[in-house]
Amino acid sequence: MSLPAGQTPDVHPSQLTETFDFTRLSPPADAVDMLLLDTAAAWWEHGHARDGVLILDDRSGALTLPVLASLISDAGRPRAACAAVEDAVSAVRVVQDELGAELGLQRNARRYELPAPVPAELPALNDAEPEAFAGVHTVLMHLPRSLETLADWAWLIRQHAAADVVVLAGGRDKHMNHSMNQVLEKNFSDVSAGRGRSKSRILTARAPRGDVPAAEPRTQAHQISVPGAAPTDLILCSMGATYGGTKLDPGTRLLLQTAEAHAEFPGAEEAVDFGSGNGTVSAFLALRHRELRMIATDHSASAVQSTRLTAAANGVADRIEAMRDDALSRLADSSAELILLNPPFHQGNAVDPAAANRLIRAAARVLAPGGRLYCVYNSHLKHRAVLTREIGPTQQLARDARFTVTVSTAS
Repeated sequence: MSLPAGQTPDVHPSQLTETFDFTRLSPPADAVDMLLLDTAAAWWEHGHARDGVLILDDRSGALTLPVLASLISDAGRPRAACAAVEDAVSAVRVVQDELGAELGLQRNARRYELPAPVPAELPALNDAEPEAFAGVHTVLMHLPRSLETLADWAWLIRQHAAADVVVLAGGRDKHMNHSMNQVLEKNFSDVSAGRGRSKSRILTARAPRGDVPAAEPRTQAHQISVPGAAPTDLILCSMGATYGGTKLDPGTRLLLQTAEAHAEFPGAEEAVDFGSGNGTVSAFLALRHRELRMIATDHSASAVQSTRLTAAANGVADRIEAMRDDALSRLADSSAELILLNPPFHQGNAVDPAAANRLIRAAARVLAPGGRLYCVYNSHLKHRAVLTREIGPTQQLARDARFTVTVSTAS
C-alpha cells in the first residue's frame, strides 16, 4: 500500500538490526547504518516491494549483509540451498566507489559465510542501461560529503529506477544541510526528512520527476605555466565523487611546475600518476611529452572515470592507461622509474598521515633502484622523514606558503 506524499512509515527496531550479529563487522556499523536498515524494514513491512534493492557505497557490508541474511532466511530454506542464495543475491545490487570498501564488504561476507553480491561497475552518466540502477525499488545510501556526488546518484536513480522507487539517504545530523534536500528535490517531487535517532536522520525521496535534463560530466579549462615554456592548456573533467572535482589543485600545480623544471620527463618512456583524481597529472605530462606513456591509478571508480574523460578531452587517451587499484597492487616490484604522488592528508574529517604513509610505502615497493618519486604535501605534515626512511635520499625542490615538493631516489 502506497503512502501519501510527505508521509513515511513509523520506524522501530527491526529484524534487520535485532537478529544480525554486528560484532564481527570491521569497520563496525554506525548509527546511520542501523537507522537506514530499520527504515528500509519499515517500508517493506508496509508493503513496499522488497526485491530490487540497490545499496550505494556500503563501506563495510553493514547494510548489505543484514539485508542478504534476512532475504535468505525469509526464503524458508536452509542457507545452503542454492536457489535461496541465488534469489537473495540477485535481489541486492551494490555499487561502491572506493575499492577499499568493495574489498571490505567481501572480507566481511566471508566472516559471515554469506555470498557477497558481485559489485556493479560505477555507470557513466550517459550509460543507456546501467544494470545496477535499472528497475530498483529501494535505494539505501549514506549521504555523501560531496553535493556533486549526490546529484549524480540522484539523477541515475531518477533516470533508471522503478517508478515506485524509495530512496533512503542517511547521515549524521551535524553533517547534513538543506542543500542535500534541494539536490534530491531536483530529481524527486516528494522529499521528506524523518525523525532523528542517535543524532542521525534519513531523507526519503520518492516520485521521480519526468522533466530533469540529462546529466553531463563536469568540465573546466585551466592553464599551467612552466618557467621558460609556453603555458599548457588543460581541460579537466569530473564525476561527482572525484576529490577536487574539476579544480586544479594548487599542490598539484606546484608539483608539475617543479617536476618539469627538473627535466625528468624528456626521453622517459613511462611514468605513474599515483592517485590520479581528475587526471591533471597524467593529461598535463602527456600533453607536454608526446613520447611519454602514463599509468594512472586511483582507488576511486569515479576518479578513474574522470581521468579517462580528461584524457579524452585533451586528445591523449591513447597514452594514458587508467586503472582502479589499491596502493599500486597491480604494479610489479621495482618496475617504475618515475612516480608522482599528491597523497591525502585526512581520513574522513580528521587529519591523519596514515593513508599517506601507506602510499609512500607502496611507491617504495614499485620504484626500481634509482627510480624517483616526486611528492607534494602540506608542509606542516613533515613527510620528508618518512620518504627518506621508506624510499631513500630525499631533496626539497620547492616550497610555498602551503605546500612542499620533494624528490626521493630509491636506494
